[in-house]
Order: sequence, then structure tokens, then C-alpha cells
Amino acid sequence: MVDDGVGPLEGVLVADFSRVLAGPYATMLLADLGADVVKVEGPQGDDTRSWTPPVRGEVSTYYLGVNRGKRSIALDLRDPDDAAAARELARRADVLIENFRPGGLAKYGLDHASVRAANPRVVYASISGFGSGPGAHVPGYDLMVQAMSGLMSLTGEPDGPPYRAGISVFDVMAGNHAVIGILAALRHREATGEGQHVEVNLLSSALTGLVNHSSAYVAGGVVPYRMGNAHPSVFPYEPLPTADDDLIVAAANDGQFRKLCEVLGIPETADDPRFARNADRTARREELRPILVAALAAKGAVEWFELLVEAGVPSGPIQTIDGGFAMAERFGLDPVVEVGEGERAVPTTRHPIRFSATPARYPLPPPELDEHGAELRAWLAGPDRPLGEEKP
Repeated sequence: MVDDGVGPLEGVLVADFSRVLAGPYATMLLADLGADVVKVEGPQGDDTRSWTPPVRGEVSTYYLGVNRGKRSIALDLRDPDDAAAARELARRADVLIENFRPGGLAKYGLDHASVRAANPRVVYASISGFGSGPGAHVPGYDLMVQAMSGLMSLTGEPDGPPYRAGISVFDVMAGNHAVIGILAALRHREATGEGQHVEVNLLSSALTGLVNHSSAYVAGGVVPYRMGNAHPSVFPYEPLPTADDDLIVAAANDGQFRKLCEVLGIPETADDPRFARNADRTARREELRPILVAALAAKGAVEWFELLVEAGVPSGPIQTIDGGFAMAERFGLDPVVEVGEGERAVPTTRHPIRFSATPARYPLPPPELDEHGAELRAWLAGPDRPLGEEKP
């Protein structure tokens, strides 16, 4: 099929009242898919504008990483005129997304009930830390949720302290859940003409995101604890030392284990009844690990990686982020795209979803604070027409 230059969300206007990570990440993904996203910021701008280092020029790379494809307007909601402009934007929007503390927008007439009264078709998405019920008063930060959900109890060495994940994993997960909810609500609106309130909270995203560990507790009554890099239900599925660096080996079924043993030159190990099934290998991991480690000592991690992958055994060297991007380039994934032109051009990570007919587009670089304020104020003060008509 031929790309017609129109994204799948072309014509969808998103009023983005979110800040920091979960909401901006969600709206960036929507912008990549063709939505017109208006980023509403306070007079001081999104918090992440000041989260440095690192920087590109004088701009926070954190901010740059989640704000491409948007227009920025700075509005002080305590100012009556700015609040009125914000309400007009909400009235025109197909989607409004916000991550204020639950109830925090009511005094400005921007809560769901108020916006819906003026715009019954709106899909109003709220992201919070702990929901809009008894947990509404608790501030929602990813690190808190990593601790409170149990993730940190699962991360680290068995006899060491708990650790946070290296990224704000539940902010990103909640952002993705918000996108899923928004798209489903847009489909419902297409069928019925009705908007709805979509609520996402970090703790619920965390608990569903803990998948097998959550199921161990909910379905099995087992409280899992950290095992370092080991997997509670599969072996080998962890880093193992080689002649130089550690190598991830993930032989998760009997066939893969047999291939692993063949490549390592120890085919008899796959026939050993002690290691016949995954349950056996997991139960006897301390017997099996030394056998694998002794064989892996013959070559380095990269050399083993090439041999194992060629044989169909999941494995991978442990790299820094630059190595991750290099690997994506090697596999033809083109992980970096450039948005903007000239001095405003910014390299950014490619949208993760590929479409055969409507690929993601990157028309606008991350905006400067209030960069589009004048034109957006004029548009909001004028006749009700699609913002997309002025799309570059």
C-alpha cells in the first residue's frame, strides 16, 4: 500500500494538560500517529524542561525525549482569560488528557464533568498515581509506585537491598495504557457518538505489569522475592559468564536447551535426566549452572552470541545504551529519526509501531515554551474550525 501522507489519527485534536512523563509520553505517541496535540503549560513550563543534565544545547534531553510533534501554549489557569482559553480548547478537543491530582482541575472548570457538559463527545483521559478514590490525595511518582507495588522487592540480589528500575517504568507503562484507553474510547465514540472518561493510575498499571509475579500471588498465594538476575520459573534465563563478558542466555524450552547444549559442545547434558524438562532444570539450577559456565568459558560473549542466535537459541550481550542503538541499526530498525529542520532539528527515538499504510510522522520538533501561543490564542478566539487546517 502507498503512504498517502495522512496519519491514522489525522484530524483528532488532543488538549494535553499533562506534564512530566506518563501523559507527555502518551500524547507524543498520539502526535506521531497524526493527532494535533496542543501542549498546555504553566508559565514556568513543564517540569522536565529544567531536569538537567544531560542537555542538547541548553535544552533538557528528558524534555526532548517525550514532547515532539506538539504545539505549546503557556496558560496561567489562575488568570481568568487564560482559564477561559483553556476551557475553549477543551470544548473543541476530541481528547483531553491530564495528570493533575484528582479533582485539581475542577476549580478551573476543566474537570471531566465540566468539560463533558460543554463537549459531550470528548474523550477525557486522567492519569493519577493511585486512582480517584481513597488514594486520590497521595502524590503519584514512579519511584513511589515502584516501591509500593512490590517491584523494588523483586529487583536486586537476594541478600542485598531492593532497587528501583533504571527508568520510570510505570510512568511509561501508564502512558501506554492511556493511549490504549483513548483509542478504544475513540472507537466507542465512532460507534455511538458518545465520549467517556478514561482513568489510568500508576499502581494499577504496575500490578498488571508485574504479570507472572502478580499471578504468583493472586492465583498461587506465593509472594515472590528478588532473585538477582535469575528467573523464578525458567533456567537458564539469566546472565552467564563467558571468556570475557557476561551473556544473557534464555533457553526457555526443551528444544532451545538441547540446541544450547549442542552449540556449547556438551550435547550429553541435554540427555541427562536431571535436566530433561524445564521444571527439572529450574529445580537443579545450582547443579546445571557450573556445567554451562565451564562450557561458555571457551569463547567470548559476542562470539557465543553469533553462534547461539544462528542456532536459534535466544541470547544477547549486555550492552550500554549506545550498543542498544547500534544493534537496532544492525537489524535494520532505523531507531533514530530527526524532527525539525536547520538549527531546530533534533534526533529522537523512532515511534515503536510500524504501519504499512500510515507510518508515523514527525512534523514538529519539541516546542519551546509558548512557541505557538500567539497563533493558538488567535485560533481559540476565532471561529470553531479544525486546527489541522494550519498544520505545517
